Amino acid sequence: MNKALRKAVIAGNWKMNKTPAETTALINEMKPLVADAGCDVVLCTPFVDLQAALEATAGSNIGVGAENCHFEKSGAFTGEVAAPMLTEMGVQYVIIGHSERRQYFGETDETVNKRTLAALENGLTAIVCVGETLTQREQGVTAELVAMQTKIALLNVTAEQLKKVIIAYEPVWAIGTGRTATAEQAGEVCALIRATVASLYGKEAADGLTIQYGGSMNAGNAEELLAQPDVDGGLIGGASLKAPDFAAIVKAASK
Repeated sequence: MNKALRKAVIAGNWKMNKTPAETTALINEMKPLVADAGCDVVLCTPFVDLQAALEATAGSNIGVGAENCHFEKSGAFTGEVAAPMLTEMGVQYVIIGHSERRQYFGETDETVNKRTLAALENGLTAIVCVGETLTQREQGVTAELVAMQTKIALLNVTAEQLKKVIIAYEPVWAIGTGRTATAEQAGEVCALIRATVASLYGKEAADGLTIQYGGSMNAGNAEELLAQPDVDGGLIGGASLKAPDFAAIVKAASK
């Protein structure tokens, strides 16, 4: 991390977990544990939990995010949720292009770009996910693939809008597998992402961009990962469902 240049952000991605009542209980458990955080703290919950999360976090230092949004403002898109709906609720963040959305629900680089633009146009901070599969890493195309995903995701995003973008590097082979990129591997790819953004927007804009690591960061490895100069936080899956574990990661990012 380099807090002199950019914010450290720890964001929980709850995925398809927790009912509204469970959401309230978990956030109430978390609040005192992260109240003195020296980084931004965000919880991204399922759509049905957002209202409970907003109510439970009111007056606290925890921001609330959604796990996806559609790129249209309204229309015949059964089961989808539009960015203006989230904004009106008071949601501040939204995850775009998570590997599970790409793998299971047909998300493409192009739809990631469209959703990113929709989120930004509606005042949301977009947490944009990029990352390679194990096969792609073994093929030696990580750098090309992640640079391509980053460039397409940011197509038509203005320099001003970039200030409301967080990029999360999530090696797909480390999502929910218990496998984690080494600190050096994570740092190397996050540095590559920053260099790609610098080629598009200039060094100053890239230096101000928060880049998270999102591949099985946990209480045990967070400090080592966050010691990398280009790793500015984490997009946390399983560990964000346990208050003590999530608090330990926030503590590591607060140093």
